[in-house]
Formats: sequence, structure tokens, C-alpha cells
Amino acid sequence: MSVTVMEEQGPSISEEAIPVWNGKLTIRAKVAGAGSALIYFHPANGLHWDPFLSHLAQTHTVYAIEFPGTSSGDPYAIHLIDNLADMVLVYEELVRSLGLTRPVLVGQSFGGMLAAELAAAYPNIASKVVLLSPLGLWREDLPVARWLEAGPQDMPALLFHDPSSAAAESMLALPEDPDIAAAAIAAQTWATGVTAKFCWPIPDRGLRARLHRFSAPTLVVWGREDSLNPVGYSDEWGRELRDVQVAVIDGCGHIAQVEKLHETIALVDAFLAGT
Repeated sequence: MSVTVMEEQGPSISEEAIPVWNGKLTIRAKVAGAGSALIYFHPANGLHWDPFLSHLAQTHTVYAIEFPGTSSGDPYAIHLIDNLADMVLVYEELVRSLGLTRPVLVGQSFGGMLAAELAAAYPNIASKVVLLSPLGLWREDLPVARWLEAGPQDMPALLFHDPSSAAAESMLALPEDPDIAAAAIAAQTWATGVTAKFCWPIPDRGLRARLHRFSAPTLVVWGREDSLNPVGYSDEWGRELRDVQVAVIDGCGHIAQVEKLHETIALVDAFLAGT
């Protein structure tokens, strides 16, 4: 395992490279904070360290995992994983390799689906689970938006209830340097393609049949105006999980941790504190 330190505003963030899958695959994680372990699973467009993660790092040691193929300089790592079942095995091995005991699992969108798959496959792996508008379920009368087919001009409205808000514009803003901006667009496009291997065209790989295996208390958070993953799915998760709290945030789209940061923090803090 190799470790390098990254200088950023906010918490001190280190980067760890963890060999797994019989040494054939290296998973990279950004790590910050102190306290009990928390693993963060990012959405389809890649890992972005945001104020939500900085807040979690005030009370936990946050391991923000980069999905294979989304790490800088290692785009073809995804070819080592053939299917979702193997990916779940990789993540379980990663938890053991890091020496973590019953970490909190937090996942947003595609990352929420991964966190749920891991918690269903290994019921004792997590102490608590937080799912932010997770993918993974499908109803014909409640289709998830086909985000991979959306043009750049369509994505803001899919992701945010108010794309003109300061929070949304901050996340969507590109670097002023055109070369850096082009690299950022290319990285996000590649990440979306990499993750689509496991959830496209329908983000349902039979997870519903496995959700009864959850044993960890779970918080599900949804934006009421989510245009990508309709809020009606929050009821589905509420019915399928045994020990679950479901919270819906008004005036919020798909990325609650950005668009409604303070409301999301309040819900997550209360849940993790057990209040």
C-alpha cells in the first residue's frame, strides 16, 4: 500500500493505493479525518471531494474510494472487472485490506447502488449505511432517466432542481484554463462510461431480491424534485429494508449533498449519532 499526501483547503487529505484482486488491481482512495471508519462510494461521473465529505471527516476517517478506471493515470483498470458480482468481491477485499471493522457505508446515486450491493452481500460488513438517491431498483412506470444519452446542456436539470443556484453552479463550473477544462470533461466522460458498464441501460441487477439481507440500520435520503432518479423509489427502499429511515428533502434534485448541503448534513449527523 502506498500513501502520498495531498495539500488542499479543508482537511488534510492523503491518497492510498491498495492492491487487491490477487495483486492485479490497485484501488485508490482519498483519506481524511479521524475517528471511526466511513467509506464513501461516489456517483457515476467520478470522485469529487466536496464540503459534504469535508464535514464527514470532522467526525470520521473518510475513505473516498475511486471506482476502478476512474483514477487518474489508470483508465483501463476497469477491464479487470467483468461483472457487478466481482466488483462487490473487490470491495469486500478492499475493506479487509484496509483493516476496517464495520465501517459506515455512504453512497450517492451509482455509489449508493454499490454500497447497497456490498451491504446485501455481506450483512455484517457495515455498522450503518447512508444511501443518497441510490440507483439499483427499477419500475416500468417509474423509469430512471437515461443520463448517458443526455447532452451537456441537459445534465444540470437532471442533477439539480435549481441549476442556477450557487451550489449547483459551483459544482458544474469548469476550470478557466481551457486545457484543464478539456481534461476535466474527458475524465468525467470516461468515468461515466466506466460506471455504465454496471448499470446501463437499466440500473437494476437484481438488487431488490437481495435487500432483505441488510442488517445494518440504513438512512435513505432523496430530493423531492429528483429528475434523474424519481423520488417514488424512496418508498421502494423504505418497503424493502427492515431497519430504515427515509427522508425526502423539498426543493432538491438528485445531488442532495450539494444542492441541500446543510439539510443533508443534519439528517446524516443525526442518523450517525443515533438520535
